[in-house]
Amino acid sequence: MSEKTHDIRPGQSVELLKALHILTRDGKMNQDSRRKLKQVYHLFQFIEPLLKDVQQERGAVTLADHGAGKSYLGFILYDLFFKEQKDAVGNGSHIYGIETREELVKSSEELAKRLGFAGMSFLNLSVAESITSSRLPGTIDVVTALHACNTATDDAIHFALEKKAKYIVVVPCCQAEVASVLRKNKGKALADPLAEIWRHPLHTREFGSQITNVLRCLQLEAHGYQVSVTELVGWEHSMKNELIVAQYKNLPTRKPSERLTEMLERIGLQELKDRFFVPVAGAAVAE
Repeated sequence: MSEKTHDIRPGQSVELLKALHILTRDGKMNQDSRRKLKQVYHLFQFIEPLLKDVQQERGAVTLADHGAGKSYLGFILYDLFFKEQKDAVGNGSHIYGIETREELVKSSEELAKRLGFAGMSFLNLSVAESITSSRLPGTIDVVTALHACNTATDDAIHFALEKKAKYIVVVPCCQAEVASVLRKNKGKALADPLAEIWRHPLHTREFGSQITNVLRCLQLEAHGYQVSVTELVGWEHSMKNELIVAQYKNLPTRKPSERLTEMLERIGLQELKDRFFVPVAGAAVAE
């Protein structure tokens, strides 16, 4: 164990970090915990300006965190940002942690109550269920999904689009669906020389992961979002490292809609058009 605690941000609740098992009972931190905290802090640096922007615009901010797990991200966001905005929390600022494992939802509820984090709720729902759940408001300002596995990231994007989110922040994980469809349709696809990119099994997996995120970015652009892609932390910390941040700006949607449709057809992924859907009127919107 390391004696150092200088990695902790000013104002961060030590009690919270102990409850999340990032710190031991005597306030120490091991290397694995330090790596985990660094990831969440790095993500916080990306998200904090988005929260400030929404709050300046409307006085309060709502955030939904999908695949919340133990809610490391939600708790640290609340501890470093929301709890300092007491008036905003009273006026509707809120974090919703969405998680399928009931035991994690219950433990998060207990921790939020113990810490007095009144502006936090935890829902035992799948991402898909949350889209139509009456337990969430009709609009959500910021949607996050940190390492939501495989298609759960797409469900989080679907949720964000339905909730008219201004900002979407996702770190995708374990993209297997597209690779499986590529594998299934490989025989037909090999008529196109570009299929050599994913002909070998290892390349199918790697290309499937890469093209999944490309399609996600195009889908977001097809719905009027401005998209940026970067790495979350250095590769020494995590291989699940791609950070996609999207801001709704009502941008022209025709070209990305057409590109997305063309890519699905050329690569042999037409059966996934309902997952990577474009707006109904997307093709008709002027460039």
